[in-house]
Amino acid sequence: MIKSGIDQDALVAMFSEATAKQGEALRKAVAEATLKALQARELTLANIRSVLKTVTEATSAGAAKSGLPMPAMEGLLGQAFAGMDGALLKTVEANRKALEQFVGQGMDVQEKQMKGVLANLDKMEDMFFNTVGKAAQGAGQPLAGPWAQVLEAMKLKGTGTGTGASQTVEQILAQAQTSLRDSRASGLKAAQAMMQSYSTLVSGVLIGMSEGLQPPKAPRK
Repeated sequence: MIKSGIDQDALVAMFSEATAKQGEALRKAVAEATLKALQARELTLANIRSVLKTVTEATSAGAAKSGLPMPAMEGLLGQAFAGMDGALLKTVEANRKALEQFVGQGMDVQEKQMKGVLANLDKMEDMFFNTVGKAAQGAGQPLAGPWAQVLEAMKLKGTGTGTGASQTVEQILAQAQTSLRDSRASGLKAAQAMMQSYSTLVSGVLIGMSEGLQPPKAPRK
């Protein structure tokens, strides 16, 4: 089944046939599938949620069929989460590069759309946990316990997505402050350049005023 641009059947099959030693391969497969699906659509929060939900459901269905003991199943689900985290971090980096361009062109971070993008980045990690958590609950037993352990561990450790998003917001705000200072500095330099010729400017103004004060010449007879 293809949903949200993801071959769910392929993920289900991969996880159902997985062994505990295939964790790294599963992580890469999930990361690639998630990233490919994200690249195929507009990166709104709604679309990102849809992709994460689909991947979580597919990996859960496969893991449930694997027949592995709970510790091993928890490890596989942890790799699936790590794969989604890696793909989501790429979207954060894409946002950073786009925001750098806009701020570099002078766009104000207080502008409505810019504030919205930064706010969404701030919420990215919470959205990630909430989406995977809800999808995992829908998977039911026997996966509820392993998923709960994975999510709890990652909340304590933190995600690459969360770290990257926080750093991006801080970086963009700092860049905006620097751009503002630079624009003020360039304005100041222009004013200083004018001030260097201030005396000449005043002299010209004064000459104009003096000429205006001179009495009119008497008409020729």
